[in-house]
Amino acid sequence: MTTSTRGAQAPAVLVLEDGRTFHGRAYGAVGVTFGEAVFSTGMTGYQETLTDPSYHRQVVVMTAPHVGNTGVNDDDPESQRIWVAGYVVRDPARVPSNWRAKRSLDEELRQQGVVGISGIDTRALTRHLRERGAMRVGIFSGNALPDAGTMLAEVRQAPEMQGADLSAEVATKETYVVPAIGEKKFTVAAVDLGIKGMTPHRMAERGIEVHVLPATATAEDVYAVNPDGVFFSNGPGDPSTADGPVSVMKAVLERKTPLFGICFGNQILGRALGFGTYKLKYGHRGINQPVQDRTTGKVEITAHNHGFAVDAPLDKVSDTPFGRAEVSHVCLNDNVVEGLQLLDQPAFSVQYHPEAAAGPHDAAYLFDRFVELMEGQRA
Repeated sequence: MTTSTRGAQAPAVLVLEDGRTFHGRAYGAVGVTFGEAVFSTGMTGYQETLTDPSYHRQVVVMTAPHVGNTGVNDDDPESQRIWVAGYVVRDPARVPSNWRAKRSLDEELRQQGVVGISGIDTRALTRHLRERGAMRVGIFSGNALPDAGTMLAEVRQAPEMQGADLSAEVATKETYVVPAIGEKKFTVAAVDLGIKGMTPHRMAERGIEVHVLPATATAEDVYAVNPDGVFFSNGPGDPSTADGPVSVMKAVLERKTPLFGICFGNQILGRALGFGTYKLKYGHRGINQPVQDRTTGKVEITAHNHGFAVDAPLDKVSDTPFGRAEVSHVCLNDNVVEGLQLLDQPAFSVQYHPEAAAGPHDAAYLFDRFVELMEGQRA
């Protein structure tokens, strides 16, 4: 990626790998960027979206037409930096208006070198991605743009998401500890595959001291902290490449330690149990996805960010090397597996983001369910 922080109104072009092209204006940094084009249906929470490590190497298209009206603050980021490879909006706010705002979204994108485009028909682009599927894309901006053929050729040379092993690129390099808030009740080893900051905070609120470990952590590293439970986080990339985390997951299951996984962690559990994974046509991204908890029948509105899913049977209990397993949650839009649970030991996972950053609070009970598993194991 090459970027400049000047020329916010410079011309910009978005080129999809199938040749579809959109012309607009530069938004954020001026330059060139490549990634996988995906769309997010959230109408709010753009700071949390931008700083979610699961969006590494993806160019995010916002389906909400007006973006940036609340500016950028220093409280809402989910990590230390913006992770999206590029940003696409239709109508950026001219002036931010919020009492917490420290700067504009455009300014933040420029400061962090994130190339974006504005002024294009994001509804048409979203419809195209729904019909044709997520695909590689390039954003080119500046006063000296390459010719159309050159831009398309460069997009088609960019790496694909399928087969990408990315979790170690976004995870912490060193273990750190998030202390329990109030009385410490449990210790959890959290394997960071692209964790969001609010996730260990939600556990800390429940009296859990969270040791956040690198994506490359071994089973020995996990058990060195003497955990009451083990957590596997969200993260980017293709789960079929994550052999290391799958191996650690199997070691945890062998010891029957209470286990909770979200998003990428759900796919890791699926692989550990012997299920396959596959790439969705365009994925689920946003904070308004309906999911049914099949254990209670309750329907939740949930926050999602995933382009891969677990291939597990919806209509039966499966025998696995670690006992019986079943699909616990399902997406009501397309019947995609949104959760797994073991019936013979304390382990479960969900495909979505229950920490509600940004997003609804319908799924907060999942952290309580994790606590209950650890309480049961201790008893």
